[in-house]
Amino acid sequence: MQAIRNPIEVGIDALKAAGADMMSVAEAMHGEAVHNRTGVPVVKRIGVADVRSALKAGLDDFAACRTDVVFICLIYPIVGILIARTALHYSMLPLLFPAASGFALLAPLAAIGLYELSRQRERGQEVKWSSAFGLIASPRFGAMLIFGLGLIAVFMTWLAVAHMLYSATLGPAPPASILGFAEDVLTTGAGWAMVVLGMGIGFVFALTVFAVSVVSFPLMLDRNVGLGTAVTTSIRVVSRNPKPMAVWAAILAAGLAIGTIPFFLGLIVILPILGHATWHIYRKTVE
Repeated sequence: MQAIRNPIEVGIDALKAAGADMMSVAEAMHGEAVHNRTGVPVVKRIGVADVRSALKAGLDDFAACRTDVVFICLIYPIVGILIARTALHYSMLPLLFPAASGFALLAPLAAIGLYELSRQRERGQEVKWSSAFGLIASPRFGAMLIFGLGLIAVFMTWLAVAHMLYSATLGPAPPASILGFAEDVLTTGAGWAMVVLGMGIGFVFALTVFAVSVVSFPLMLDRNVGLGTAVTTSIRVVSRNPKPMAVWAAILAAGLAIGTIPFFLGLIVILPILGHATWHIYRKTVE
């Protein structure tokens, strides 16, 4: 009879597996050994109708397990409130909007548990909130961890760039008040320069992250491929389907923007739908 294992033992085994996977960083980054066994994933062409179909499938997944995914996503309003309080308390008000908008850079990582729920539901398995942690058992967990840390580094870089942009336009002194800051942004040439430059630079950050991550996490969950293969496949998906992927990117941007108001509360519903739909985008674009 198999003994029931406690959470500490399970966690230790998961950390051991992650450590072993991270020891082979070269394979995680390039996936050479895996590439030789499985070949390069085949990227398919899709249309805008497929994007709508994926979004509908994401809604179906959310409806099937909404109690569990809402429980998982309760963390995002808490994060939003902490970000807002930190910005206001430490005179970091100029970083409040970049931090909120920059959540899109972390969304692929934030939704990784949702991809796993969709994968298990697709296989006919029983799905509950704890099923999201099944990704820890993935042979590519180390590669996913590395990629997640990379996205966090990109997010921090974006905040640093936003701070430098504020210092070069309205700064370097912090704003005296919220109303004063809003007035400076909306009624001065320096404020508009910060807005325009910030939107342009932010677009480059967002486009880059979207291209390298749109199917990377789902692919690594679904197949034993390396991080390099996953990223290049994601870029190929975007380049092969520019119009549908542009539509999908616009849906993601609009949904995440709505979800962050107020204090990330909307993400309790928006992120699960978009996360589940991303799994179905992966299914439609990678054969």
